[in-house]
Amino acid sequence: TYHAGVAHLITFRSARFDIATETPNPINPIAGESLLRWLGEQLRESRFAVTTPQPEDWGWFIGVEADGASYLVGASGEADDAAPGHVGWTIQIHKHRSLKQKLMGANKLAPDDRLSALVERLVRQDAGALDVEVDRKA
Repeated sequence: TYHAGVAHLITFRSARFDIATETPNPINPIAGESLLRWLGEQLRESRFAVTTPQPEDWGWFIGVEADGASYLVGASGEADDAAPGHVGWTIQIHKHRSLKQKLMGANKLAPDDRLSALVERLVRQDAGALDVEVDRKA
């Protein structure tokens, strides 16, 4: 799983997203497209610019433009053998920062980041999520 740099992580279980209908990830057989398609639609309704899900070796990702900042939102899912039909999901939220911003300690992903809070709210309210955990450590 991709955790380089500072990220907010949201983990949960859900039976809402059907990984069997996803486009196969050509890099690594990891699910994530179905969750990101749903999340992208929700974010567009909140006036965010969102790219189409793309495969990565750790799952899938979308680019999101919010409040003048660029984000990478990734998702990876694994079938939950203990709960048939459920998938264990991890959503990662990364904020793009320039080298200068990194050196100056500027434009960090804050614990109260608006996009991160919205993603958490959508997961808790609309994703049929169980066992939601959020890690916002900087």
